[in-house]
Amino acid sequence: MTAVRILRLAAGGDGVGRLADGRTVFVPRTAPGDLVELASLRAHKRFARARPGRLLEPSAARVEPRCPHYVRDECGGCQLQHIEPGAQREARRGFVGDALRRLARRERPDPPIVPAERQFDYRTKITLAVAPDGRRIGLHPYDRAEPVFELEWCHITVPELMRLWQTLAGVRRLFPRRLEAVVLRSDRTGGRHALFRTGPGEAWTGGTRLHAELRGRDPGATIWWQPADGAPRAVAGAGEAYPATVFEQVHPAMGDRVRAHALAALGPASGRHVWDLYAGIGETTAALARSGAEVESVEADRRAVAEAERRGPAARRHVGRVEHLLGELRAPDLVIANPPRTGMDARVPEALERLRPERVVYISCDPATLARDLSRLPGYRIADVAAFDLFPQTAHVETVAVLERAS
Repeated sequence: MTAVRILRLAAGGDGVGRLADGRTVFVPRTAPGDLVELASLRAHKRFARARPGRLLEPSAARVEPRCPHYVRDECGGCQLQHIEPGAQREARRGFVGDALRRLARRERPDPPIVPAERQFDYRTKITLAVAPDGRRIGLHPYDRAEPVFELEWCHITVPELMRLWQTLAGVRRLFPRRLEAVVLRSDRTGGRHALFRTGPGEAWTGGTRLHAELRGRDPGATIWWQPADGAPRAVAGAGEAYPATVFEQVHPAMGDRVRAHALAALGPASGRHVWDLYAGIGETTAALARSGAEVESVEADRRAVAEAERRGPAARRHVGRVEHLLGELRAPDLVIANPPRTGMDARVPEALERLRPERVVYISCDPATLARDLSRLPGYRIADVAAFDLFPQTAHVETVAVLERAS
């Protein structure tokens, strides 16, 4: 058996070691400092991958995972539960710094990271997969997209959703026949939602009966159904399409801290023309408008824009993809952007380079796409970078990069 010393963690959470021939080897579920035997070694031309075998010397950063699924079922929902929180945060800082230096070619140290108050019990949304035979509903093991293990309790999800899941699991005979996924979500008002996504040909009429069954065991949940290629609809418990189907940060307390930091980093906005790109339900737009800014926001989800309109205050809101609407926006003084994990379409940084707003604040949930987009903005220097520990126990990290127009 080949043994390697794990040197660091790579983006995604795999441990990084080096084989005797100099090739880098990626090993999941290892910690910096581990000496581990390699199993199922798969060698490629320039690197290798392996599964962890016998642990010869454990790292001082190792801890016992809290969740039984993490070891027993090799759950892929978390990647770092075997590593103590401080070492996790150091790794996430490294993910951001490495991406900026290696991919964006910007010489920056690893940024500071704002820790989360909760290491567990924080997620307000979880999506459960359904096994092809329909017998198991839960999550996937890491590195395997097809198998599904039965979920008992997810320890990074808020307990009220897990209690709802345990109640639902007891009445699964009432679930749709062609079930493809179950989405559980709690909202800021304390409401809980169970959305059932189904495949083609399903005409589910059991939502009312399921809700009635729940009321005697665990009252208060709203039941939703989303047919194949159809819009989600509340079938029992509530009639509005929000909040169960519109994007909102799944760690609300930390999401609020990110937003506050980004708004402060943007600087005084009163009297300035500000773009809020990828605006979601308009929380940032509202804060900017209240500060006296003249705001134009862009969001692709029409339901999210409707919710932003309902909440107010007034702003000029556009529905559609940012790259398609650039020609309809007035040139900005300041820009705040919070794109999805895939980052910006190339036309967006191209427009920013052409229009040259004074400052751009970029909120990113993926260091690699952040770095790619920064490489497309050579006319801007990085004034500040901060990381936020939104997703403890995982390899994900949120980053706020502040860009200032180069003279």
